[in-house]
Amino acid sequence: MSSSIRKSVQSDTLTRLAQAIAVAVSATLAGCQSTSQVPQADVAHTPNIAARAKQKPIWLTEKPAPQAPQDVWERMRQGFQLQETAAVNPRIEQQRLWFASNPSFLENAGERGSLYIHYIVERLEERNMPLELALLPVIESAYNPMAYSRAHAVGLWQFIPSTGRYFNLRQTRFYDGRRDITASTTAAMDYLTRLHDMFNGDWLLALAAYNAGEGTVSRAIERNEKLGLPTDYWNLPLPSETQAYVPKLLALSQVVLSPEAYGVNLNPIANEPYFQVVEINQRMDLSKVAAVADIDEDELFQLNPAFKQRTTIDGPQHLLVPTSKAQLLTASLSTMRPEELISKRSLKPVFETAGGSSVQGAKRTYRVKRGDTLSQIARTHKVQTKDLQRWNKLSGNKLKIGQALVMQDTRKRTSTVVAANSKSKKKQTQYKVKRGDSLYVVAKRFNVEMQHLKRWNPRVGKALKPGQMLTVYSPH
Repeated sequence: MSSSIRKSVQSDTLTRLAQAIAVAVSATLAGCQSTSQVPQADVAHTPNIAARAKQKPIWLTEKPAPQAPQDVWERMRQGFQLQETAAVNPRIEQQRLWFASNPSFLENAGERGSLYIHYIVERLEERNMPLELALLPVIESAYNPMAYSRAHAVGLWQFIPSTGRYFNLRQTRFYDGRRDITASTTAAMDYLTRLHDMFNGDWLLALAAYNAGEGTVSRAIERNEKLGLPTDYWNLPLPSETQAYVPKLLALSQVVLSPEAYGVNLNPIANEPYFQVVEINQRMDLSKVAAVADIDEDELFQLNPAFKQRTTIDGPQHLLVPTSKAQLLTASLSTMRPEELISKRSLKPVFETAGGSSVQGAKRTYRVKRGDTLSQIARTHKVQTKDLQRWNKLSGNKLKIGQALVMQDTRKRTSTVVAANSKSKKKQTQYKVKRGDSLYVVAKRFNVEMQHLKRWNPRVGKALKPGQMLTVYSPH
C-alpha cells in the first residue's frame, strides 16, 4: 500500500473515532441533564405523595372497630377454648341430654349467677384462661354462694376447709372467705392455674384434679403408664363423680353455645360490671348499709355472703354493692357517724343446711321436762320438728329429762322483712307487656333488677306475652 493511501485511511479512521467520541460525550451530557431533572420532578410531586401517605392512616382510624358483645353469654362464647376436646363422645352426649331434659337447671343457675358472671369472665380473660371455666360454678354450686355440701365444701367454687385455708381463704365464726365472691374467685383461678401447670397444660386433667384432687389424678396416670395405657383424661380410671365432671362442663358449654337447639332460654346478662367495690373503715351492719344506700337487703347479702352474721367483722375492709348504688353509698358513708351503721341487736348465729340455705334469728334453749316429746316441743315453740332435730343434731325423737335443746325463732326473720318492706318508699306500677318485651328489657326500662322483677311477678313464665300485666315497684 502506498504512503498516500495509508495516510488517507488513517485520516478516515481518526475522523470516525472523533465522531464516535463526540456522540458518546453528547449522550453522556444528555444523560446527566435528564438525571438532574428527575429530583426536580420528584420534588414537584413530593407534597402530593406525602399528602397521600398521611391520608392513609386517617382512613384506617375511621374504620369502625368490631363492637363488644352486649350480652355476657355471647362474650363467653367468643372466649371458649375447650371445644376441640369436646368431639363426639358418649359421656358428653349423656350429660348434654340431661341438660336438655332439665332446662330450668341452667336457667335458674344463670339467674343466680347474673350478679357474678361478668366479674368472673373478666378475671378469666385477664389470665387468658378458657371462658368455659365461668360455667364451673354452675356445676359446683348452681351459682349459689351459700351452697354447702356433705363434704363441707362451701361457696360458688366449693372449697373444702383445708383447701380454702391453703389458698388464704380465712374461716372464722363471723367470716368465711370461701363464700367471698372476689376472694374465692381469685383462689379458684390460682388453684386451676396451678393444676394446669402441674399436668403440662392439659385443662381436662386440671379440671379432673380440681374435682378429685391432684393426688388421685397423678396416681391414675402412674397406673396407666405402668400398664402401657393412654394417660389422657378419657382413659384414666378415675372415681365415677370425676368421670362425669369434665363431660358435664363440656356438655354445658355446648348448650350455652346453642341454647335454642336444646330448648334452654338464657336471659341476657348485660356485659357490664354488676357490682363495685366500696372501701369501708369500720364495723357495719349490712341491713343498715342497705337502708342507707337504698339497696335490697337480700341482694346486698348475696354480694357479701362471706359475712356470716351480716356484720363486717373479720373480713376485708370493703363491700360489694350494685354499681348503680356505689356512689350513693360512698357519699352517705362520708357523712354518717359510726354508731349509725351498727345494729344494737346482739350477734346471732347463722344456721346452715346441707342445701346451703341459711336462717338467722334469735337463739334460745329449752330444758326438756318429764312427759315432753319432740313434736310437742316443736308445736309449742312454733318450729318444725325436722328443724329442731337439725339444730340439735338428733337422729331420732328420743329425749332425756333436763336435756338442753337449742332452737331458733324463725318468726323473727319474717317480721323483720315485713317491717322493712312496710317502710320501703316504693310505688307500685302496673305495666302492660308489649311485643318484643322481655324481663330484661322491662327491668332496664324501670331501672330495677331483673331478679326483683321476677320475684314481684312469680306467676310470669320465662317468655312474656303481649298484653300480660306486670307489677313493678319503683322509687318515688
